[in-house]
Amino acid sequence: MIKEEGKKILDACCGGRMFWFNKEHPDALFGDIRSEELDMKDGDKIRHLSIAPDTELDFRNMNLADNSFYLVVFDPPHMTSLGKNSWMAKKYGRLGEDWRDDLRAGFSECFRVLKPNGTLIFKWNEYDIPVKEILKLTSNEPLFGHRSGKQQKTHWITFIKSLQPKGEQVDE
Repeated sequence: MIKEEGKKILDACCGGRMFWFNKEHPDALFGDIRSEELDMKDGDKIRHLSIAPDTELDFRNMNLADNSFYLVVFDPPHMTSLGKNSWMAKKYGRLGEDWRDDLRAGFSECFRVLKPNGTLIFKWNEYDIPVKEILKLTSNEPLFGHRSGKQQKTHWITFIKSLQPKGEQVDE
């Protein structure tokens, strides 16, 4: 079992920590399945990418205790059509043929490690797969979201770990 050591936030697919203002935030546990330093040629430039998680973990099966984090960030790979060695695949990762099962397991694991009433921030880009197809893979209902990017294809979606799964009504 990975020791969370008082961490309040989990980034389950941190990659290069690109959207973090503080890439060493003391309350965050940065996890990723990969740990590597990459240099790739892009025209005349050499681009460097550091993927250095605090702990290597697979978002589909995280070796973390239940109900551990107040906030979980879930930004899984979202592309299926990239070449294995392309810069985009190296930078963001890519989904395999079983992407539905993988993402379903990822949502389940993120909610499992989230404390009751905790918040899940989910980031998705519709590069290959529409967000409506992804939201079918969780029984949790999103609260709200926001589109961003030049083509408005990146979605930031917020969930709360509720006691009622999607579709269930609370009797009053």
